[in-house]
Amino acid sequence: MGVEGQAPEFTPMPWSIGEIRAAIPARLFERKNSTSLYYLARDLVAAAVAWEFATWITPVADMLKKTYPDHETVIKLAEGVAWLTYWWFQSLIFTGLWVIGHECGHGSFSASRTLCDTIGFVVHTVIWTPYFSWRYVHHRHHANHASMERDEVYVPKTRSDLGIPEGEKESIDWSEHSGDTPIYILGMLIRQQLLAFPASTTSPGRKPTLNGETSHFNPNAVFFKPEQRNGVIASNIGILAMIYASKMAISTYGAWSYMKYYFIPWMLVNHWFTMITYLHHTDAELPHYRSSQWNFQRGAAATVDRDFLGWQGRFFLHDIAHYHVCHHFFPQIPHYHVEEATKYLKEFIGEHYHRSSDYVFLALWKTYNECQFVEDKGDVLFYKNMKGEYAIKNRLAVKARAA
Repeated sequence: MGVEGQAPEFTPMPWSIGEIRAAIPARLFERKNSTSLYYLARDLVAAAVAWEFATWITPVADMLKKTYPDHETVIKLAEGVAWLTYWWFQSLIFTGLWVIGHECGHGSFSASRTLCDTIGFVVHTVIWTPYFSWRYVHHRHHANHASMERDEVYVPKTRSDLGIPEGEKESIDWSEHSGDTPIYILGMLIRQQLLAFPASTTSPGRKPTLNGETSHFNPNAVFFKPEQRNGVIASNIGILAMIYASKMAISTYGAWSYMKYYFIPWMLVNHWFTMITYLHHTDAELPHYRSSQWNFQRGAAATVDRDFLGWQGRFFLHDIAHYHVCHHFFPQIPHYHVEEATKYLKEFIGEHYHRSSDYVFLALWKTYNECQFVEDKGDVLFYKNMKGEYAIKNRLAVKARAA
């Protein structure tokens, strides 16, 4: 480990992607339509059951209020808990359906591109995701992950991005650059969790690595190729259909019913999706690379697997959080093979494999505080925290004291 103020010592992964792939049994790359369709059907049935449960909440509560008027307060409380329970589980089910669409985008759902795109388009559209547009952009992320010059998702801010001067940390007012009050940090974190995904698809602004229009709805945006234009237009038509369907649902059933049954779970999908992807790609122990040191496999290894909500994360989210590192290496491995594939991957790459067992909400808070910026200089970069310290050093020091 380097001295205080210097970057931690780190040797980038030496193997080629071909060598790593050879360590994974070929059978784990096989995609079975029947198995993939089973998981899709399971999610749809779960969503229908949860929806049916929700339709009974208010009628049962109203009946109990009439039967037991002296206990109305308790019944109202129970009704509120029932709605919270519905929103929690339905949002996880919706997120699982989004994951199915994500598998379709990568081609890990089926060897048939037509089947993948048909199911992916429908599933993503009903969760307000422009399927083809997202697929094109998401592939760019996989191809360039952890590259400071080419990646477009969770690219670290640099010292100069934040306007932090170079110099001894004691001479810098770090609170001026980080807004380091807990209330401010919490507010920024909530904003990220609820608005980051919608903003990423609708914003017409510039991204750090792109020069020009970046809205997912503009066929002429800089990250779309001419041959992808029709896919972007099809995605837009799907979203317009959702706007019309939502308008009709509100007209028929009322705005509050639309909010209770659909919109609130969908808003929570944004939270889960953002939380999962942020914690996959952001951690004090993950390196980022400039061009002289970056390659695909090093970028793929700069991700972290996390124990996300225990059995709920595994069942409803199809292991997308638990085994994301292997997915970055080999996105066409279907989710029902990725746990076993991870065992072979971990055995081969050793210390370059990252996993965290931290409780995810605690990890979210810790990561948001630890991972603030990287230096402007250097080819292998690690995050610094709000005080300008290498967060990985602080973390390793805590582990050493615990040991």
